Amino acid sequence: MYNKEKQIAGEKAVDFIEEGMTLGLGTGSTVYYSILKIGELVKKGFKVKAVSTSSNTTKLALSLGINVLPLDSVETIDLAIDGADEIDRDFNAIKGGGGALLYEKIVASLAKRVIWVVDSSKIVEKIGKFPLPVEIVRFGYTHTINHFQNVGMNPVLRQKDGNIYITDNGNYIVDLHLGEIDKPEELSSFLNSWPGVVDNGLFLNVSHLVIVGRGNTAEVITCK
Repeated sequence: MYNKEKQIAGEKAVDFIEEGMTLGLGTGSTVYYSILKIGELVKKGFKVKAVSTSSNTTKLALSLGINVLPLDSVETIDLAIDGADEIDRDFNAIKGGGGALLYEKIVASLAKRVIWVVDSSKIVEKIGKFPLPVEIVRFGYTHTINHFQNVGMNPVLRQKDGNIYITDNGNYIVDLHLGEIDKPEELSSFLNSWPGVVDNGLFLNVSHLVIVGRGNTAEVITCK
């Protein structure tokens, strides 16, 4: 469904791109508009390179003529643009609703600058209402889910079209229904300490700018 705030935020992020940059392209319905805008610039001769966080983003970018390279072939990422499912006032975020949290976290960790683009509904007082995605290995996955259940995290194995959802790197995702997250740093460490966990969708102290679509305008918030 079309969301004007998403388009406004996504397109505004392109103002921060300089010619010759290597970009990290995120995944989701808001950064979609960023990628479309980048594609328009490329068609006019604007020179950029990009790495992608998902197969869907790669397909979209290539269809628009954007030069997408393997991550291991680039020396640095100048700017990463991505969406988020929730962001609190301390700029802690939940990401991974689109299933690309691991690749998104790797790209963000390598980028000199990270911009998140969201509509106004994604800004919350406290994260946790949106289910927290946790990527897990398939080996022994039922035991990992039972572990989350035993500690009261209300895990639900993600499904798509009646089948277990599989990430681009061949793993499963468990969505934890937590309600509110009081101590995200402690929670992230706890989740990643379990052997079956690859990574989780808590993105803490990652973004440099957040661009929020509010009505007909884009609000640019500096995080760090």
